[in-house]
Formats: sequence, C-alpha cells, structure tokens
Amino acid sequence: MIRTITLPPGYRRADLLAFHGRDAEGVAERVESNRIRKGVILDGVAVLLDIRLDQHSASCRIDADGVLTAAAQQLADDALLNTLGLRIDPAPFLEAVADDPLLGPVAAANSGLRIMQSATIFEALTWAIMGQQINLPFAISLRRTFIERAGRAHSSGMLCYPEAAGAAQLALEELTSRKFSRAKAETLLRLAQMVDSGALTLSRDTPVDEASAALLAIKGIGPWTVNYTLLRGYGYPDCSLHGDVAIRSAFQRLLGEDSKPDVARTEALLARYTPHRTMAAAHLWASLQSAA
Repeated sequence: MIRTITLPPGYRRADLLAFHGRDAEGVAERVESNRIRKGVILDGVAVLLDIRLDQHSASCRIDADGVLTAAAQQLADDALLNTLGLRIDPAPFLEAVADDPLLGPVAAANSGLRIMQSATIFEALTWAIMGQQINLPFAISLRRTFIERAGRAHSSGMLCYPEAAGAAQLALEELTSRKFSRAKAETLLRLAQMVDSGALTLSRDTPVDEASAALLAIKGIGPWTVNYTLLRGYGYPDCSLHGDVAIRSAFQRLLGEDSKPDVARTEALLARYTPHRTMAAAHLWASLQSAA
C-alpha cells in the first residue's frame, strides 16, 4: 500500500536523512538521496517502510510480509509520521521564544527544525536504554547488535527493528557476550518481557504522567531515559531533558559561562520554555552542531 503525506513548507529533508542515516552500516535503515528504507516488526509482521521525498510530499510504500491487521496498519501509519518527524508542530515554540534573549536567536536560525522520532515507542525506549551514559558510536554499535539478534529479515533482505516479542526471547549472554553491560542487557530484557507479557503497555493513548510512572518503576530506567522516550517515541511536546549532558553544554555556551549548569539549574532554565521543552531541547542540541 502507498501513502502520500504532504510535507509542511520549509521541511528540512537533510535533518531527516541525517537522523536516520546515523548507522553507516544501515542494517535496518538505508538512506539514499531523498529516500529512506526502514525495516520494523509491527504486530508480528515484518514491514518495510520505503519513503521517497519530493519537493512537497513523501510517497510512502508500506511493504508487509503478510497481512496487516487494522491495528498493524495504524502502527504503520504512526511509524511513517514518526519517521518523518511530523508529530510536533514547531510553530508554537517559535512564536513563544520570538523575544527570548537566550533561545530566540537560536530558534530563528533554525526555524524549520523538527523532532525526528523512532518508528515505534518500543524502538525509542530500547534505543534510550542502549544509549545510557555511553558515546554515540558505541550506542549505535549496540543497537546494531540488538537488531541482528532480536530482529528478523524482511523479504527485501533488510533486517527489521524488533518488537518486544522477539527481544523477550533473547538470552542474557547473547547481549553480554557482545559488549552490552550486564545491567543494560538485563534492563532491555526486563522491559521486553514486560511488554510481551502485557505487564507494560506502550501506547500514545496512555496519559503522559501514567506512562512516565510506569516506566520509572522499571529497574534500570531513570528520568533521562523516560524523557528521551517521551520525546523520540511518544512525540510529547514538553519533555525536560535537564539530565542530558549536551543540553547542559549548550546552555553553558549560550550563557557564556565557564562551566555547565548543574542538573537542578538546567531544569530551572528549561522550565522557562514550558510547555515547549521538547522543541527547546532540539534547538539546544542544534546550537552545538552549528557551533562545531
């Protein structure tokens, strides 16, 4: 099936391609000029999302290795919106900070910036767990291993990012023998088993406070992981990433100070941008890239 999605004016294709092309080996994502192919398991079915961008729209082919239920079709449509970064409208944030001395100039310089998301909440959450307290290249290598061990191949030959049922079947040693710390591997398997058994539901219909509390109750998942998941998985517009080192570094640079603000002060600085803290985080990250 094919979906055509109209892209908003000023849509930044380069941001989309860069986000989904972070893994140069691309076992579950392939990024080419104006094209993204992404494999993902949806409701037990291997699905390839083939997205081709033109000037004003995205032509999205959903190629499933089997029959998609109505629920799975909705998951596929959601995955397309997530992948394209169309969950959060950046305009309210831009309006809110137009006269802000700190983020106003940063936002004006990146007015078309959007939050790119993972295809599913499970992908966002597992990626956040894998990325805890390690550098990006190492996190990407762990993610690749996770896909290779827990995912499966689409008929196109591409691997698909796993869902909970596949990950729940992994043995701990399949991860710890491949550079996962024991704590990280245990958290991933604990999460997958809870989702697979129905003990934990990952749904955008869940109120954000309820979703946050359920995730924080899981051993190995803390506030940073929850907020990152709300941002990349749920598309929640008011995530406070005050524990993120890059956010603190961005504030240090913008404030012209000799050291990073501590977590408490960073939280207070971000609170000024409620209810648009997700877009504030995106612009703070972008400010570091523009300064490089």
